[in-house]
Amino acid sequence: MGKYQMIATAAMGLEALVAQEVRALGYDCQVENGRVTYNGDEYAIAKSNLWLRTADRIKIKVGEFKAYTFDELFEKTKALPWENYLPEDAEFPVIGKSVKSKLFSVSDCQAIVKKAVVERMKKHYKRNTWFEENGALYRIEVALLKDVATITIDASGTGLHKRGYRAAQGEAPLKETLAAALIMLTNWRPDKPFIDPFCGSGTIPIEAAMIGQNIAPGFNREFVSEQWKWIPEKVWDEVRTEAEDVANYDQPLDITGSDIDHRMVKIAQENSFEAGFGDLIQFKQMQVKDISTTKEYGVIVGNPPYGERLGDKPAVEQMYRDMGQAFNKLDTWSIYILTSHEEFEQFYGKPATKKRKLFNGFIKTDYYQYWGKKPPRSTNGNIEKA
Repeated sequence: MGKYQMIATAAMGLEALVAQEVRALGYDCQVENGRVTYNGDEYAIAKSNLWLRTADRIKIKVGEFKAYTFDELFEKTKALPWENYLPEDAEFPVIGKSVKSKLFSVSDCQAIVKKAVVERMKKHYKRNTWFEENGALYRIEVALLKDVATITIDASGTGLHKRGYRAAQGEAPLKETLAAALIMLTNWRPDKPFIDPFCGSGTIPIEAAMIGQNIAPGFNREFVSEQWKWIPEKVWDEVRTEAEDVANYDQPLDITGSDIDHRMVKIAQENSFEAGFGDLIQFKQMQVKDISTTKEYGVIVGNPPYGERLGDKPAVEQMYRDMGQAFNKLDTWSIYILTSHEEFEQFYGKPATKKRKLFNGFIKTDYYQYWGKKPPRSTNGNIEKA
């Protein structure tokens, strides 16, 4: 088994959650802005792709160095051991980005890195001709930040938020990775009731069901690194078999998703079936003001409309008022709402217990957390299960 420097990229505000997941897989890690770095072998590459619910993608770090000139970028890239990663038939496009660096022309940086890799490969594979690039995909990225170049290979392919269950979606779908994060930031357990009153295409309830039954988020999809010859097939087979073994398909769940739009409810039901949950998640058409329940100690997670467009604002603010009144009766429930509306608490009717800054795509939002009453302690000193 080899040893690789790995990067799990993360949306701003989710780095600590990604680090928590990486540590749960058994790897020590360092948290930086937008990424979590750690070392691991081929099993770590497979496990990270399969299991990280809140990371955007997994990358292998080939090298990192300062580069103030194009010559420096070329020579230092050429000095990296590309033959350890790229077979002779590898397809290796180069993408790039540059922030606050002297080398600001991304297209030039990409071309130079490509040329440097080709030169190294030609020498190693003893070739004078161009490479055909008709084999497995190894997408290289050169990322420059304050004159430090980080050269990586993408091990995920399609972003990790693509779980493979979303047959259809609405206008502004919530990324599956953020949906999982919203749930993991709550006190929900699989034995508690769970409601999403703005379920849209069903992402939050489906992610809750996957968490509740301990199903690996990447179980029903493929990753680009599965085609890499230096990761044995048995590694993927073993990691998938282990994921199957630890999944708790018998865990009963009480998860409900509702939405005002009957078309979205239908889409949510279709996506739930695609995810393998069938009728395990209940979906219904309902306005948020009509939500009521006699169940106790549950959790509500909602991503309501934000009123970003000026014409929508009054209706959205009225909906926040209605929500506050409906949820006020649920004093044992914990309620978590994501919105970019800065006056949400005022319309909802009370200040949050806690707020957390998160980004929904490029929209700066707050995650408003209202903690419900705790269950009473039983006579033997243990908290009774609600």
